Amino acid sequence: MKRLFLTLALAGSLSAAEQAVLDNGLRLSAERIERQDGRLILYTAGGGTIELDAARVVAIEQLPSAPAVAPAESVPPAIPLAPAPPAVEQRSVRELVTDAALRYGLPPAFVHSVAQAESDYQPSALSPKGAIGVMQLMPGTARQLEADPKDPAQNIDAGTRLLRELLLKYQDTANGVRRALAAYNAGAAAVDRFGGVPPFPETQSYVERVIELYWKNVRAAAPTAR
Repeated sequence: MKRLFLTLALAGSLSAAEQAVLDNGLRLSAERIERQDGRLILYTAGGGTIELDAARVVAIEQLPSAPAVAPAESVPPAIPLAPAPPAVEQRSVRELVTDAALRYGLPPAFVHSVAQAESDYQPSALSPKGAIGVMQLMPGTARQLEADPKDPAQNIDAGTRLLRELLLKYQDTANGVRRALAAYNAGAAAVDRFGGVPPFPETQSYVERVIELYWKNVRAAAPTAR
């Protein structure tokens, strides 16, 4: 089973009952944790699962119960993916972002941070380079993702799918989250050519802004979690 960890996410807004502590210090929360043949299966609040080698887990901690909030620690398996809804009636842009994040197993705080950095949630945003909508999709990218970039629901769904694909692509590399964000901004070819975040001021500033917004969103949700 394919596994993906979003290494930015620490204990920010927890709603699960248990927490697995990995040998690298990362903590992953889950509704429950089961052991199967030398593996640990983490059942997340969003209905997904994460599979770990039991040898990597140094401790399992019990967490106090809390109101359900969006997971900010792990990204469930990528396959199969649910198809994008053909239409969403009377939903706000922020609701569409949350829906897409949960649909593809990404922390909503993370996808919201990208939407904020890209367009500040503006469906009509158009960049000088031609990027369109909330997630600022280039027309060619939108065609590859079979989405209408001018439709807010399709734009957000496609941008979130692209984020997931990039996180999967770089999950086993150093600074994988930063590489994925850089690839979203400047293209995967540039990231691969430079072996990391390209030395482009715009891209470097973009990556740090998204990360800053992510932690701001996580901290804002923390009082609700407590």
